[in-house]
Amino acid sequence: MPELPDLQVFSQNITKVLEGCTLLKVVVIQTKKLNVSTDELSEALNNAKLKDVIRDGKTLQFRFNNSNVLGIHLMLHGQLKWFELENPHKFTILEMHFENGKGLALTDFQKAATPTLNPDKSNVPDALDEEVDLKFWKEKFAKSRKPVKALLTDQKIVRGIGNAYADEIFYHAKISPFSAANKIPDKVIKVFNASLKKVLEHAEKEILKSQPDIISGEVRDFFNVHIPKEDKTAKGETIRQKDLASRKTYFTDMQKVYN
Repeated sequence: MPELPDLQVFSQNITKVLEGCTLLKVVVIQTKKLNVSTDELSEALNNAKLKDVIRDGKTLQFRFNNSNVLGIHLMLHGQLKWFELENPHKFTILEMHFENGKGLALTDFQKAATPTLNPDKSNVPDALDEEVDLKFWKEKFAKSRKPVKALLTDQKIVRGIGNAYADEIFYHAKISPFSAANKIPDKVIKVFNASLKKVLEHAEKEILKSQPDIISGEVRDFFNVHIPKEDKTAKGETIRQKDLASRKTYFTDMQKVYN
């Protein structure tokens, strides 16, 4: 599943191509996940100009000049794909036909990717919001006995970070993902807070460097520890793997356990 840095890049690249373009029509092929009727969606979006695309948590939000927003959650296997004039892509959920023949298709062979017209604003902060700072994490850690990885990936606490990037953040901070959140000292939380920002910023740069026009998929070849096909890190550390809340978690013995 694409995570925060992937979606940051997707939003930038789609905006780069479609900013200011008029959406001539939106066509919904799979209506099961849509929160409104296809007629309501068409009335809201057809002939509106796209202002930009932003990332909000794990969703992309297409913002139009008539104040309407199309939110898209890619879920596990959703992809966005360009087309010219006619959409050739299989497993299409939704098509957006813009002026000058530009087209964008949302596809998903599992039919789980979700389009939402004017999604509700979340009261849960995004991982890159200013309020998600050292004070925020000290308060959240102090209140929870959960393993810190379970806390970090809980979208009801903070939005945007998933399984893979959580492993990378804890590796960078040298904290075991199995540590009890309320047992982590303040000085270590400070390291964690810095690691979170550094890992996400570095990832965005690496993705853009590797695939500057990417709008789907995952670039993970710069990862340090969440690398299922490897048994050692670049530093020679043995990579361990263990399930945490039914998710495969990758870590090393160099990450300290607090409990």
